[in-house]
Amino acid sequence: MTAQRIYDTVADDFSDVNDLILRRLSSDVPLVEKIAQYIIESGGKRLRPLLVLLSSRALGYDQQDHLKLAAVIEFLHTATLLHDDVVDTSDLRRGRSTANAKWGNAPSVLVGDFLYARAFEMMVELKSLPIMDVLSHATAVIAEGEVLQLMNVKNPDVSEAQYMEVIHNKTAMLFEAASHSGALLAGAATEQETALRDYGKHLGLAFQLVDDVLDYRGDAEAMGKNVGDDLAEGKPTLPLIHAMANTSDEGRQLIRQAIRKGGLDDLPTILGLVNDSGALEYTMDRARQEADSARACLAQLPDTPHREALLLLTDIAVARVS
Repeated sequence: MTAQRIYDTVADDFSDVNDLILRRLSSDVPLVEKIAQYIIESGGKRLRPLLVLLSSRALGYDQQDHLKLAAVIEFLHTATLLHDDVVDTSDLRRGRSTANAKWGNAPSVLVGDFLYARAFEMMVELKSLPIMDVLSHATAVIAEGEVLQLMNVKNPDVSEAQYMEVIHNKTAMLFEAASHSGALLAGAATEQETALRDYGKHLGLAFQLVDDVLDYRGDAEAMGKNVGDDLAEGKPTLPLIHAMANTSDEGRQLIRQAIRKGGLDDLPTILGLVNDSGALEYTMDRARQEADSARACLAQLPDTPHREALLLLTDIAVARVS
């Protein structure tokens, strides 16, 4: 099953979610609607709303509120992207100019706030306190992850454990919330609820770890960003952390210096150290372990096309090039 066939499993739902997203972006302030539509329509895979649809359908959900829940998840994700790009002073995402590059930081932050507010409006409409609990907690954890990452910028002493905490909070948490809330909406038994919650967490970690690898080995055109962007921003991701622990003293000092100052002056040398230390293979192994853990969680689910799609999504997580 290809990636497209996974989406085809919930094709009608996915189309309905897209329509709902566009309807709920409506605002009396034209700039709000313009910026929100720009970022929503920027070509992302919409993996997080996809997880809501697949998780709820895998448990036999046959109502319509999963469409609204999927849109909520996408609004939360988009709000974090708008804020992230301002914090990171990014000017490129998915091969397009970021909203802050086009309209400035202040409008981008404020439209991010609008999307959070709209998400919580729709969340209330679902009339489910357990789902509100999961999503409000996730929003707080994601914000904490952003602050942790900011604290770690240009800090070469970040440990592997500290970095895993950051990517759990910043990235995996919304994957986890998507699959968990989908299970709650479907009235999952406790074992299935836990399984889908943990599935999302492990899948999100796998995706982020592969992103770490692609920053040093990826196709810039396919990724919509430049190779070495994390290093340029002084972000000590797992490939750098592992390389520092498995190279010469001279190499270690060079990597530490590169993290502290940011920029790409030493990129060719750093790439050589990362490759020679086995850091990319190590990070990919960690990603595969997380994907295996995600697969194991799905043993609790009935055998359906939606469960099969969730299984194959774990394969795609570690096989992708963008």
